Formats: sequence, C-alpha cells, structure tokens
Amino acid sequence: MTALLKTDLGPIPLLGRGKVRDLYAVDGALLLVATDRISAFDHVLATGIPDKGKVLTQISLFWFDLLKDLVPNHLITAEVGEFPAALQPYADQLRGRSMMVERAAMFPVECVARGYLAGSGWKEYCAEGTVCGIPLPGGLQDGARLPEPIFTPATKSQDGAHDENISYDKVQAAIGAAEAAELRRLTLEIYRRAAAHAETCGLILADTKFEFGRTPKGVILADEVLTPDSSRFWEGKFWKPGGAQPSFDKQFVRDYLEEIHWNKQAPAPGLPDAVVERTRTKYFDAFRRLTGREIAS
Repeated sequence: MTALLKTDLGPIPLLGRGKVRDLYAVDGALLLVATDRISAFDHVLATGIPDKGKVLTQISLFWFDLLKDLVPNHLITAEVGEFPAALQPYADQLRGRSMMVERAAMFPVECVARGYLAGSGWKEYCAEGTVCGIPLPGGLQDGARLPEPIFTPATKSQDGAHDENISYDKVQAAIGAAEAAELRRLTLEIYRRAAAHAETCGLILADTKFEFGRTPKGVILADEVLTPDSSRFWEGKFWKPGGAQPSFDKQFVRDYLEEIHWNKQAPAPGLPDAVVERTRTKYFDAFRRLTGREIAS
C-alpha cells in the first residue's frame, strides 16, 4: 500500500495545502482532496496512513447525509464522473477522496461540542474548574460525562499553529451575538444527533469540532464532519472515567512520538510500519462501525 501525500492536478489552480487536505479552484467552486497525510502535535509527519483520506471523505459524506435535515452543507458532488472535464485526467488521484463544494464565507471560529471531559478541556478543568470559562461541577474525573453537552469554541488557526480555546463572549465579539447564538445552537444539535447515532454503534462521541460558513442561502456546514481526525470516538464498552480512554484516532501515532522523545519541532519523523498499520486499522474500524459500510476504492 502506498500513501498519497501530495496531489498534483497539473494546471488546476492550487489554493493551498492544509495538514491533510489540498484545496483547488474549479469552475467557481472548490475541490477538496483529502490526502493520506497525518499530523500530530501540530506537525505533518513524514509518513502517511494509506487510504486515510478516503476514510475522512467518505465518513464526512455519510454524516452530511445524516445531518442534512438539521443544517445544509457545502457538498456539490463527490462523484468523480460528475466533476468538470478538466479534472477527469486526474480521476485516479481523486476517486473516493475528493468533493466538489460550494464557496462560502467561513466563520473564523472552530465550533467545538463536548459531552465528556478530555484533552484541553480536562487540562483547563484541572486548573480552573471550567472549560472555556463555563463552570463545571467539582470532582469530575478525566473522561467523565458532563451533565449536558457544552459549546466550547476555539480560535481557527490560519498558519498551522495550535487552536486555542476561547470564551463565548469572544465569539460574540468576533461575529456578533446573533451569529454566535446560531453557531452554538447548530453545534449542539448536531452533536446530540451524532452522539445518539454513535451510541447505537457502541461508540461514545466524547467531543468534536465543526466549521461553518455563510452563503447566500444561509449558514452551512463545511469542511470535514465527525471524522476520527476532528472527533474523539471512544469504545463504549470500555469507557471508565479516571484516565485515557480507548479511542478511534491517531493515539498510536502520538504514543509512538512520545516514546521516541521527539522534541515536537520540524522536521517531523516518519512512522514504523506497525504504527502505520494499527492506525490505519483504527480509522477503518471507525468507518465501518459508524456507517455500516466498506470503503469505496
């Protein structure tokens, strides 16, 4: 298996490369291509995870469909045969891992929903008893279920730096009270719908983040949705507050990088085959569990 680390679409205008996705301008729309790159500690690693981009794209498509009655999304089509003629010579690169999407004015905030205490939320809780300034009951453990899901926004990094948690007041100051209230409402509604579905699959959706934009039609859901890259999925039957939970994400990668005492500075190291394969298996397991499908090649 070979990982696709970088796309090359010849004369098609490349707008940028993110940690995972390559973005192109096509006929007034955008082409999002999910590569097999993987990042950790805010650095893209030298080794990719084969077919990871297909998992991210196809799981997002599943959720876009499941959530479309709650909020419209930016998808035009993910069928490569329906892409413009200029993209057809690159069909082999694009199949299964790309989407034609609408352009939108993106809100400058990561919309995070948390139903459980973990990650940066746990760190803030230990120090302040709050998450994004929201007071929480005392005595909670790492991995504990919260009394109710909370909206905990973050800055949207433009340069690959780490996103930082911010208060709801700062979101209101940045985009206005009405828009902030709408994004909070949508974030929590989507989280509840997705968490309920995950529960039927034996999974816990601990937290997740969304990106929203505005088009002439109104607010839309954009980018990736409820993937193992943007969300913390835990194995429900093994959930036990008090420490790290068995998860469906790149935890094997983070653990390996900690074991080798990487200083978390560029250049990022590569990964051994065993870590690549275990991580790939986790991504595929998450896809199958959540969608009941196999990946389309």
